[in-house]
Amino acid sequence: MNPLGFGDPLRLGPYRLVGVLGEGGMGKVYLAAGRDGRPAAVKVLRPELAHDQDLARRFVREAHTARAVQSRGVARVLGAEVEGGRPWIATEFLSGPTLEEAVARYGPLDEPAVRLLAAALGETLRDVHAAGLVHRDVKPANIVLTADGPRLIDFGIARPEHGLTLTTTGQIPVTPGYGAPEQALGRRVTGAADVFSLGAVLVYAATGRRAYDGPHVAAVQYAVVHGQPELGGLSPVLHPLVAPCFRPDPAQRPTPEQIARAFAPEGSGGRKAREVWRRGPLHEEAKGREAEIRRLTAATVVPVQDGSGPGAPTRRRFLAAWGAGGALLLAGGGGTAWWLAGRKGAEPPAAGDAPDAALVAGTSAGILPKPLWGPVEAAASGPLPTPVVLRDVVVFAARDGGLTALRVVDGTAKWTHPGLAARAGQLAVNEDEFACADASGRLSVRNASTGVETWAVEDAEAALLLAAAPEGVYFLTSGGGLRAVDTAGRRIRWTVESAEDPAGATVPLAAVGPGRLVLSGTNGDLTVLDTADGRVAWSVRGKASRALRPAIEGDTVYVGGEALTALALADGERRWAEKGYGDWGPPALDPDGLTVTSGGLAYRYLKDGSRTDLWIVSLVSPYSSFQQPVAQGDWIWVVEGNHTEAGVSALSKSGKDRVWTYERENPGPWAVAAAGNRVFLLSRGRIVAMPTA
Repeated sequence: MNPLGFGDPLRLGPYRLVGVLGEGGMGKVYLAAGRDGRPAAVKVLRPELAHDQDLARRFVREAHTARAVQSRGVARVLGAEVEGGRPWIATEFLSGPTLEEAVARYGPLDEPAVRLLAAALGETLRDVHAAGLVHRDVKPANIVLTADGPRLIDFGIARPEHGLTLTTTGQIPVTPGYGAPEQALGRRVTGAADVFSLGAVLVYAATGRRAYDGPHVAAVQYAVVHGQPELGGLSPVLHPLVAPCFRPDPAQRPTPEQIARAFAPEGSGGRKAREVWRRGPLHEEAKGREAEIRRLTAATVVPVQDGSGPGAPTRRRFLAAWGAGGALLLAGGGGTAWWLAGRKGAEPPAAGDAPDAALVAGTSAGILPKPLWGPVEAAASGPLPTPVVLRDVVVFAARDGGLTALRVVDGTAKWTHPGLAARAGQLAVNEDEFACADASGRLSVRNASTGVETWAVEDAEAALLLAAAPEGVYFLTSGGGLRAVDTAGRRIRWTVESAEDPAGATVPLAAVGPGRLVLSGTNGDLTVLDTADGRVAWSVRGKASRALRPAIEGDTVYVGGEALTALALADGERRWAEKGYGDWGPPALDPDGLTVTSGGLAYRYLKDGSRTDLWIVSLVSPYSSFQQPVAQGDWIWVVEGNHTEAGVSALSKSGKDRVWTYERENPGPWAVAAAGNRVFLLSRGRIVAMPTA
């Protein structure tokens, strides 16, 4: 460890920095002390890389990916935040050399130690895969041999199973000689890739040599894909246990559970192997480092908590503490710097009324709850307008054309009208009625519970409904205009020209608030019209790269795009803006704040723009679907990205975590609506009702 130098921060969040554990191409790792003096390793992205969207996204995802794993075999993530424009991650400090260092310093492990290593790592990989993740970079440098056993670290490129590696063009998404053939070929991977890597790790641990080697990276990768591993140095007992890990067909490799069982030492051999972590040079080195680290970090604990006054730690005190005992850490080499490895009359009750307590039963975190009903084969396939949930029904595009309504309580059919135009969409006008259109463009307003029409505008030429409120309905016409219909007079209020195509592959998205219609065009421009006469009140060119649904509350409109921005609804004056590491999706509002996604992460903000307490949740997919999240109860529902990483995830507002994901393998498209502690998910012609908390 080196002392803090000029330019190094003294504090990051609740952590006081003690010294520099190491530096790498991506960042710097500091030894730090929490408020209680407990040691932590804090990794900070280099300032010159903080503006690189891919690196910054990967860096932040690393913490939240690792946090999803509940296992004794990984380093716990203590916190993550962005401070001064630079992201940082804090984890528990692991005292001990990496497996790579241990073998280089003390030689290969004996057979009982290899068996214990394999069993422990098998259990850890079981836990990683149980969290729906694939580590993707299991190698000796990412295994720390602590006094309590081996720990797997560095989730920098860990991805959900069936996911694609989060790397940039030209990067090698795998460590040569340890990554599986399917990784080397850039194919989709599963947990079996980690098993292949584990086999290579065990060969190194037992022999001190790599299973695949060559004069350059290309040669090593070729050997992995087309050659055979070098297993000649394995003992007759280890050989048949390790060899199956290298089978070319991932489906033929053993599972982590099978590995843990096969390698688990038994009887006196097990007791002897476990002594590896309680005595000997590895144990002594790990314990020595642990004692020294605790002494250094304990020296930073002071009674003053605000960082002021004579008791506050200073750089001089940190340097003095380091100078008094940093030599042991220096002698320990790079083992302590393992973080640097590259890396909601007569009419039925409203659906929004509170449900019975039974609705929220079985919604424990991490457990996919049983659907309230469904899936029901009743919906149209393909991209669908958002369903409408009013009174006792959910209204959506019917499988055989038109619109249909199912009872929210049990999913049974209430009514169907084949003559209504599903593509035009349906929008709630008030608590009882919704607006829709028929194939001729006739605008129809109907009672949601009965499906009976209450009034209509014959010459509306409605082609695509955009927004609705008790005072008006706004839509694109088949003749190329943007039109408003007054609900009180039941007549056309105004029509203006529009360049948007209601039949296009992509369509504009809108929201209506007091006196203003906010329209996000397919070109990303934001246009705000006066609802009284249709004149443009204000606009923002190039707000986003695509149409993103705005969110309005009171006199403020919240929009995504190149920045998450809050604007005055009346005149567009900016109230606050938050830049990100990629395009922000459309924000969703609820009584407690707003939720927005960007680059595989979900963020929670207060409506004044301040970030709530470390609320960042790692999603299944690194891609943004750009669909507006849906808030209901304590959960936020987010449609995941594209390709094979999809589904709908439930995020806990209070728990600050992804609770579970519904149909992760389903790439969609998805339509989501919620009311009354039920959430309705539509995809592939099916609709299902799920409980929420």
